[in-house]
Amino acid sequence: MTEDDDLMPALSSDQTRGGSGGLAPPEGLCWGSVLSCLLLACSYVGSLYIWKSDLPRDHPSVIKRRFTSVLVVSALSPVFVWAWKEVTGIQTGPSLLALMGIRFEGLIPAIILPLLLTMVLFLGPLIQLAMDCPWGFIDGIKVAVDPRFWALCASDMRWLRNQVVAPLTEELVFRACMLPMLVPCAGPSTAIFTCPLFFGVAHFHHVIELLRFRQGTISGIFLSAVFQFSYTAVFGAYTAFIFLRTGHLVGPVLCHSFCNYMGFPAVSTALEHPHRLTVLSFYVLGVLLFLILLFPMTDPLFYGWPTPVCTLTTTLSSLCS
Repeated sequence: MTEDDDLMPALSSDQTRGGSGGLAPPEGLCWGSVLSCLLLACSYVGSLYIWKSDLPRDHPSVIKRRFTSVLVVSALSPVFVWAWKEVTGIQTGPSLLALMGIRFEGLIPAIILPLLLTMVLFLGPLIQLAMDCPWGFIDGIKVAVDPRFWALCASDMRWLRNQVVAPLTEELVFRACMLPMLVPCAGPSTAIFTCPLFFGVAHFHHVIELLRFRQGTISGIFLSAVFQFSYTAVFGAYTAFIFLRTGHLVGPVLCHSFCNYMGFPAVSTALEHPHRLTVLSFYVLGVLLFLILLFPMTDPLFYGWPTPVCTLTTTLSSLCS
């Protein structure tokens, strides 16, 4: 068996043989994949609105109820992947959990390297944050290791939502479940940019609440929604890239949590900073280092090559090697 063959899914021969005798996706695979992803995205967003309430989304009782519904949908999301496999007839070598990035091989690098790479990208904002922080380095370490600090965080429903539940459930649903369904149909490169579209559109539901509680003008709300769609789509492509290259769920989850904490880089604030030249230099340096390190730090050899989701592609892709 050749190296290329090792990367090909074990599809039943009557479904995969094209007219030229080469391997081809089963008939209707793409429609099944897209519809499965769309149904999964609708289920996730719809679960947020099964609770009737006149309270805003940041109210603790609203957050708790939404935790319940999204955790149920997330727990059931592997069923979508299993049903997709049964309907399309695709036979995979790796287990269902491995395809979804839940495995032990390469786990330590998957925890450290993607998060470190993301921190490099945010080098400018991190330097800016350190300059403006009233604490010293030692004080910051003391706070970070203080159990009371983490207990306080865990008691804050918004912190739990932004740093734990949203990153975990969104990456599970929109990356770990959708990419295995999209890669056999679209290929790794196209799947990376298709998957975030479901993620970006899913965030449009915030418009409903902003309009409902009249939190701004209509034009301002929709401009904000367009910006959020663009930002989440780009971010979704990045975490999809991380998932594909590492074959692990933990990396995207940690990167997602970190980016939720940092927020969108405050470039306008950096331009007005007393040490503007220094801060902006680190912004540029962070972006350059990120681009240089993007492929080396996500090399599949660190995480167990080939990564499980890459075994689903019918063609050898540079993203998978």
